[in-house]
Amino acid sequence: MQLNIGNAPCSWGIETPNSDTNPHWKTVLNECQEAGFKGIELGPVGFFPENAKVLGEALSSRDLTLTAGVVFRPFHDPDAWKNVLDGAHRTFQSLVSHGAKTGVLIDSIAAERALTAGRPNEARRLGSSDWKSMMQRVETIAKIGTEEYGLNIALHGHAAGFIEYQDEIESALDYIDEKYLTLCIDTGHCLYAGFDPIQFYNTHKERTSYFHFKDIDPLVKRVVIDQRINFYEAITQGLFCNLGKGICNFPELFKAMQAANFQGWSTIEQECDPLSKNTLKDALTNHHYLKTVLSTL
Repeated sequence: MQLNIGNAPCSWGIETPNSDTNPHWKTVLNECQEAGFKGIELGPVGFFPENAKVLGEALSSRDLTLTAGVVFRPFHDPDAWKNVLDGAHRTFQSLVSHGAKTGVLIDSIAAERALTAGRPNEARRLGSSDWKSMMQRVETIAKIGTEEYGLNIALHGHAAGFIEYQDEIESALDYIDEKYLTLCIDTGHCLYAGFDPIQFYNTHKERTSYFHFKDIDPLVKRVVIDQRINFYEAITQGLFCNLGKGICNFPELFKAMQAANFQGWSTIEQECDPLSKNTLKDALTNHHYLKTVLSTL
């Protein structure tokens, strides 16, 4: 196994590019470097400079590699197609400019699904016609990424979107040819959606090209699901804890990845309150934890 681990802007509370609560983009790069990481994701396009020279020099001066980028847009909404295309092209262009190889597609949060996130038996599912329409949009973006930009494009199930639960992710994988769409497994979102990321990886290891590593506090998870707390509010309540402090069994996951000879980058995503003052401490803690676990393999 050759596993390279980076971090992502959402570990600094960054969900949108221009929020008043975002730290400066240079602060994110500085803390990522200080914590010992060698790579970072693009984050929401527009947060880091889209001028390739400016960002390239900033990454290089900190010995950081741009690892991947996420198209987090409403694939479920047919009226948002221009928005989706804009996010895809801008993200893919930035990735190619900096030599990154992986684009990740996520159906972004829908208001009604945010109310039932983590509760597969309560969530409204798309009907067959709407599902097929969404799959065609995902497939189109996946083909743009692979054919026009030469990228590996991976699907990521995400809480409160319409591709959240195991059956929805697997239906999408069945619909779209693997030459256009691989799989990004997010350990935290799997656990929040009620299924085991290790079993899921073992089932789909040949198609899995990328990981997002996050952990879940079981007490917070129980409270936010029982009280039907909105997903974003759940994040501010500490749903995603430091790695190794929650319910994700990272040692067993790494054993499975080693057995499958996983190759490539994976990314820590400890989504947090944007007003958190612990981002550097969390990054240091998570880097140390994964380094320690990996040293035992």
